[in-house]
Amino acid sequence: MEARAMAANARTAARKKTTAARPARKTAVVAPDVEPEEDFDDDDAAEAQEDEAEGHYVTAKLVGEDVQILPPSVWRQSWNRLLNSGQIDAFAELVIHPEDYERYEELDPTNAQFGEFIGEASEQVAEGPGKSRGPNRSTRRTRRR
Repeated sequence: MEARAMAANARTAARKKTTAARPARKTAVVAPDVEPEEDFDDDDAAEAQEDEAEGHYVTAKLVGEDVQILPPSVWRQSWNRLLNSGQIDAFAELVIHPEDYERYEELDPTNAQFGEFIGEASEQVAEGPGKSRGPNRSTRRTRRR
């Protein structure tokens, strides 16, 4: 029994020596070669968002009428927050095509009808909002120390 304790102490002492003898890792920080734009402002960002979204509308039925809407895959997170907080008109103004927004106001859909409209728009793209399964969990168990 005493021999085991001495062997365990020898292994522990050897492990402590090797960890202290290793040099610390150094990581180099590389500065990018790109200089920021000096003339950038929020108006440019808003225009870029509009340009990016333009032309990517899908058509879905809202209270029996065709209405053009941006597919959920191009919605901004701030737009989702509007929808989730119940600000449906503000959300609709952002995602419904400007030519169809007045029709949306005239139709005055119920929450259920608007939900069906969003669902139909989601079906027209590869994957609807919130349906991603995320990455698979590893089948390997991690070793605890």
